[in-house]
Formats: sequence, C-alpha cells, structure tokens
Amino acid sequence: MDSIATDRFDTSRFEASRNRLASLAYRLLGSATDAEDAVQDAFLHWQAADRQRIKVPEAWLTKVVTNLCLDRLRSAQARRERAVGAWLPEPLLDGDPMLGPADTFEQRESVSLAVLTLLERLSPLERAVYLLREAFSHSHAEIAEILDISESASQQHLHRARRRLTAARRRGGEIDPESARRIVEEFLAAASSGRTERLVALLTDDATAISDGAGLTEKLLRYDTPQRIAAVARAGFRPTPAKRRLAGGTPAVHYALVNGAPAILFVLGDDRVVGAVTFDIASGRIATVRGIAAPDRLVRLSEAWRRQEPDTPLVAQW
Repeated sequence: MDSIATDRFDTSRFEASRNRLASLAYRLLGSATDAEDAVQDAFLHWQAADRQRIKVPEAWLTKVVTNLCLDRLRSAQARRERAVGAWLPEPLLDGDPMLGPADTFEQRESVSLAVLTLLERLSPLERAVYLLREAFSHSHAEIAEILDISESASQQHLHRARRRLTAARRRGGEIDPESARRIVEEFLAAASSGRTERLVALLTDDATAISDGAGLTEKLLRYDTPQRIAAVARAGFRPTPAKRRLAGGTPAVHYALVNGAPAILFVLGDDRVVGAVTFDIASGRIATVRGIAAPDRLVRLSEAWRRQEPDTPLVAQW
C-alpha cells in the first residue's frame, strides 16, 4: 500500500471513531465547540503518530481525547470561566450524534443538562472516571490505562463521584414523553397568560430556574422559589418590542427535546434558534428551568434544527 493509500485508510479509521470521540469529549467538557476542537486536536495527534505501532486505534484515540479534555478542564482559563458561575452546558437537539451512546438509562442521563451541570462539582479526574465507566462501559483496567492511574485509584474516583452526584441530583426517572409535552405546554400557556397560581402549581416546592441572561450578564441569573420563578416566567414569556429587537425578529415557539429533556425553542424565520428553555421534570412537576440564549451556545443546535422538518409551532408568532 503506497503512502497516499495508507493515509486515506488511516483517516477512514479515525473518522469511524469520530462520533464516539466527540460524544466522550462533549460529556467531559459540556461544550460542543470545545469537544469539536478536542477531536480535531486528536486527529492531529493521530496524523503525527507512528500508526503502525498502534495496536488498538480506538483505545489509543480514547486515551488521547480524554487527556486532551482533562488538560482543557485543568487550564486556568477554564477554571476562571466555570468558577464565576457564568457557565451552563451547551444544549444539543436530540438526534445529534454528539449525544450518543444512548442505549441505557445511565448513558442518556449522563448527557442530560442536569448531570452535565452536576459534573462540575467533580474533579477532572473524577469526571473522567465516572463518564468512562457509566457512559462508555470501560472496565477499571481500561480506565487505569487511559488515565495512567491504578485500578484501585479508578475504583476510588468512581466511588467518590457517585457519592457526590447522588447527594446532589434529583432522581425523577424517565418521564413519559406525552406527559412531558403536556406539562411544558401548560407552563407556556400559564406564563404567556400571566396565571401565577397555575405556574406555581406546575413547579416543585424546591424548583430552581437558571438563565444565562442572553449572554448579557457576567453571572448566571438564579431563582429559587416557585413564586419567584413564576414571576420571572410571566415577565420573560410576555413578548415586547424590545425583546423582539433583541431576538432579531418575531420568533415562532416550538416544542423539542434537548439533551433528552423537554424544551421550547424560539426560532426565527431563517430557522435560527435564538433561545432555548429546557425543563427537568420530577414526579409530574417541573423541578428545574434553564434559559439559554447566548448566541454562541446555540450555534450547533440551530444547525441541527435546520436539518429537520419541524412540527407545527406552539406559537406561530411570539
């Protein structure tokens, strides 16, 4: 095989792993943009390596991508961005290959915005061990090889990660899709019509709401009581000329699934998503509301939205 044919063969081997590597990087970093950069860096490492000596390309690439992501998580810039409370995971439309694998509940949960947010409480090493084990089913021997640690250290990191996540997470299980849509539609209707009592009734007693302020604030905006969330929802979902100017037009409001959770998307006529509101539902009520409107966090979601055929909007002109 000549050098050109060899390069093409080796490139095809890398491309066969690209989606899996991107999915791992996204879970580790919580950012599709950063995940794509990490995978591209891994490709450069792959091109520069003596590929004849790599016995198991998938394992080698997994190790490279994992450690590239850990370097990013440990960087001073990343610590600053995440420490000031101005960070939310980048939302992805269901069906995006970066969300896979999704065969088990644990795999689907590991890519939810709720768990991606909770993973911020872990050290980078704990985060890597947890995801390699829970989302990608690697053995502790394999994880030890990937991270250059002992098997016992891998087991200890996993135990600590599980303990920390279990203490912080809200276990609601998987919700029936029809029920989820009905709850979200009721929330939208109540918020749009200003029915405070109905909004409060749809929220759990310990509900929280988080907004990135459309990227206009340095820190996330947080609201921690059903009454406060209802007031913010009433104000936020009421269309005004100023909000339309900020959005760049009059969007339609669509129901969608984002990172496996029910969501509503504000979409302009050019199929550009200008806002996403996602919902975590527990025991038939809304436990968490997340509003994401920073343009740089919605680029990939918009691209995915353009590739699909949307259903009838919940609101044709907001």
